[in-house]
Amino acid sequence: MKNLDYQLFDIVEMKKEHPCSTRCKKFQIVRLGADLKIKCLGCGNIILIDRDHFNHRIRKILQHSDKEIFLEK
Repeated sequence: MKNLDYQLFDIVEMKKEHPCSTRCKKFQIVRLGADLKIKCLGCGNIILIDRDHFNHRIRKILQHSDKEIFLEK
């Protein structure tokens, strides 16, 4: 199992893509805890996932960030 040091508002790449129209694999972490909330950077939907599933499905950290990215629609 990977030990990645991810933090709030980091941008991560997941193994599987989000089933939205953009098919994006990039997500931003918007909440940390026992469960994590991640936001799809393609469509903006927020997904609640427990930490074990997140650790299994994460591929890599793309960018460490302290600021939230706001999507323009």
